[in-house]
Amino acid sequence: MSAGPERPALLFQRDFAALWWGQLISLLGDRLTYLALGGLLLEHTHRGADPRYPVLLALLGNVMGAPVLLFSPFTGAWVDRMNLKRVLIVSDLVRAIIVLAVPWAYALTGHTGTTFVLVFLLFTCNVFFLPAKSALTPEIVPPAQLLAANSLLSVAGIAATSIGALMGGWVVDHWGWKFAMQVDAVTYAVSVGTLMVVTYRHSAHHARLPELSAAGYLREVGEGWRVVTRSARVRLALLALGAVWIGGGFLHVAGNQHIQRAASIPGMERVGVLLSALGLGGGLSTWWVNTRGRDVPRSRMLGIGFLLAAAALTAFAVSRRFAVFAIASFFVGLFISPAFVLSETLLQEGAEPGQRARVFSARDFLMRLCFLGAVTLAAWLAQRFGTSATILVCAGLIALVGIAALAWKLEPAVSPPAPPA
Repeated sequence: MSAGPERPALLFQRDFAALWWGQLISLLGDRLTYLALGGLLLEHTHRGADPRYPVLLALLGNVMGAPVLLFSPFTGAWVDRMNLKRVLIVSDLVRAIIVLAVPWAYALTGHTGTTFVLVFLLFTCNVFFLPAKSALTPEIVPPAQLLAANSLLSVAGIAATSIGALMGGWVVDHWGWKFAMQVDAVTYAVSVGTLMVVTYRHSAHHARLPELSAAGYLREVGEGWRVVTRSARVRLALLALGAVWIGGGFLHVAGNQHIQRAASIPGMERVGVLLSALGLGGGLSTWWVNTRGRDVPRSRMLGIGFLLAAAALTAFAVSRRFAVFAIASFFVGLFISPAFVLSETLLQEGAEPGQRARVFSARDFLMRLCFLGAVTLAAWLAQRFGTSATILVCAGLIALVGIAALAWKLEPAVSPPAPPA
């Protein structure tokens, strides 16, 4: 089938529409879970008054990142051999069970240790889900619509952040973090239903794969990492995403503390409002990338965006006023969101179809490594120098990445295959 203009709009193509709606609903639940875990830690530390609060925040970030660091260097080659649709469905089913178990386990033990074990298992599922989802996208949409598809998937994440965070902060503070977890389980079940609608067949490269052996598997893992080191597109995408994850790690620890200390009554509603403002800025930016920004060189767009985001973070760091926090959050979302759309597209363009899951697993490993380092460093800096100084360090690191992106040179893209007729 031709990939030309006669194809219907993406959200009228059944396979992509099913993936998009499933991701939107599932990501809404994810935002609830993040806020619910924050609510659990606030409750456990007496509304953040316990000095262990920043340590537990950092530990939560490390537990979320540990499965990726342990497993993702090796799972990508396995996912490349599997039916991607099946991987997604099984992952979501297991995630639904895990989030239902979190409130029950905490009530049984009264200890955060059981929560951290379940969070570890939850993010182990993500090790399989995320590369499979990213590898599936270019196999169900026409090549000419790949940037638009990634933009729409980014919009799903942004909409989930705006709506889920705004609603989630209120739900956690008024109905409790346990109820929020139950809602998340339902969203995973809905995602399973939409994924089952997707028509997906193994591409031709699956049939060409050699019989699996230990030595051959390790060779396939190595091939994925070689793509990461050879392709300038892949390296730029990883640099951009690394900056985003470092920023997220710093804000997970220092940003949360900064917000709670400025509040008269600590709670998750303020965090939800700021995440919503972040999402609104990101939505506007993503629309611009897929319309007027399509012809802007990608390295230039990323570099300027990171420099402006660093300026917005600086304003966030030096203020104690919630209005300034909200405005800064909007502009951070506005300037940082192109990194999500462009990095996904750069990775898909820079890798052959049979190696995409390996590349995306390498991405997940490196990003979690960045996040792990960021939360650890942020916890140390915040305890010694305060939250404002810690966020200023974060702004400086992001500005350095912006300068590097402006100087980046890109090679031609790998042509993606046409989707099945």
